[in-house]
Amino acid sequence: MATRLGRLLCSTIVILTLCAASFAQLSVVVSFGPPPLPIYAQPLCPGDGYIWTPGYWAYDPDFGDYYWVPGTWVLAPQIGFLWTPGWWGWGGQGFIFHEGFWGPQVGFYGGINYGFGYFGQGYQGGRWDHGQFFYNRSVNNVNVTNIHNVYNTTVVNNTTNHVSYNGGNGGVTTRPTSQEAAAANQRHVPPVAAQNQQVQAARSNTQLRASVNHGKPPIAATAKAGAFQGNGVVPAKQAGGHYTPPPNRAAAQPKPNNQTAPAENAPAARSEAQPKPNNQAARAQNPPAARPENNTPRPSTAVHPNELPPIPRAPAPNTGDAETDQKYQQQQEQLRAQQQQERQKLQQQQEQEHQQQAQQKANQAKQQQLEQQHAQQTQRLQQQHQQQQQQLARQQQMPAREQPHVSQSQPPRQKP
Repeated sequence: MATRLGRLLCSTIVILTLCAASFAQLSVVVSFGPPPLPIYAQPLCPGDGYIWTPGYWAYDPDFGDYYWVPGTWVLAPQIGFLWTPGWWGWGGQGFIFHEGFWGPQVGFYGGINYGFGYFGQGYQGGRWDHGQFFYNRSVNNVNVTNIHNVYNTTVVNNTTNHVSYNGGNGGVTTRPTSQEAAAANQRHVPPVAAQNQQVQAARSNTQLRASVNHGKPPIAATAKAGAFQGNGVVPAKQAGGHYTPPPNRAAAQPKPNNQTAPAENAPAARSEAQPKPNNQAARAQNPPAARPENNTPRPSTAVHPNELPPIPRAPAPNTGDAETDQKYQQQQEQLRAQQQQERQKLQQQQEQEHQQQAQQKANQAKQQQLEQQHAQQTQRLQQQHQQQQQQLARQQQMPAREQPHVSQSQPPRQKP
C-alpha cells in the first residue's frame, strides 16, 4: 500500500512539475551587457495580418557570446494580440533576458528603443480595429497596393540612444507603469513557432555572433522568419555604438546553481537549447568535453512578481469519486487564487518602494541594491508557492483522516 501511495505521489508531483515547466525557460545570467542595437531598415511587410517583431541580441552560453536575432514580420497568433518584445535587464549579479510575449496589451520591454513603433513604451506601429490590423505608415514599410488598411500618424522619436539593456552601468533606467505591469498578468502566449525558427536559424549562423560582426550583423532583418536569403534580407547599416566584450567571455560568467529558472515563455528556452550544426564525424572522433552546466536549471530570472510565469493550473483530480474530485478541484483553485493575490500584494509593495526611491533621487548603487532585494523577495515567494502546490498534491493523496491543512504563506517583506 505504501509503495502504491508513493508511486501516486511521485506521479502527481511530476505532473505539477511539468505544468510549471511549460511556463518556464532555462535562462542564463550574463556578467556583461549586450552590444548596442544596430541601425537597419525594415523590410517590406509581406502581407495583411503580419506584425513587426524587432531584432534583439540573444546569448549563447556554449560560445560565451551574444548573437543577433534579426527582426522579422510574424502573423499574430490570434486577432487582437500585440507583441511585447523581450529585453535584457540588470538582475543584481548580471544581465538577465526577459522573454517577449503576445497579448491584448503591450507590456513592459525595458524602455528599450527598438524602433519601428517600439520606442520604449507601448507600440505606435499599428492597431487592431474590428478584427483587422491597421498599419501606421509613418513607422512601417507597407505596400499600399497590397495592403489597404493603413493610416498615417506622425510619431516623434527624439531618442538616438541604441542601448540594448535596462539597468546596470549605462543602461536604460525606465521602470514599468501600472498598465505595463498589469499587461504581464493578463492572458498571453509565448513566441510562436516562426519566432522560434528565427532564433534557431540565428544561433546557428556564426556571422551573427557579436564577436564576429562587432555589433553590425550582416542580416539585421528579414521579411519572413527563417528566410535568411533572398530579397527580403536586410543588412545592418552600421553598429549602434562601440562594443568591447571581455577578452575571456565564457570564463567571466557566474556559475549556475541548482534552481529552476522561471520566465515568461518556454519556447525561447527550447530555441536556446537547440543543438547547433556541426561536423558529426569530427565530433565522433573528438567528442567535446561534457557541459553539465548547460543542462542545469538556472537561477530565478524574475526580479518582480509580474515577471513570473502564470501560476499553472494543476491537472484535474481523477480519483473515481466525483464528490472528492470536486473538493480537490476547489482546493486547487483556492490555492491558486490565494497565490495570485500574494503576487499582486508583493508587486504593489515593490512598486511603492520604487516610487519612494525615485522621489528620493537614489543613486544607481541604491537602485541596484533595491533590485537585488526585490529579486530575492520574488524568488522566496515563488519557492513558497511551489512548496504549497506540492504539499497540496501530497495532501490529496492521503486518507481524509490524515490530511493536514495547507499552510498560508505571507509575501516576504523587505528588511529595513
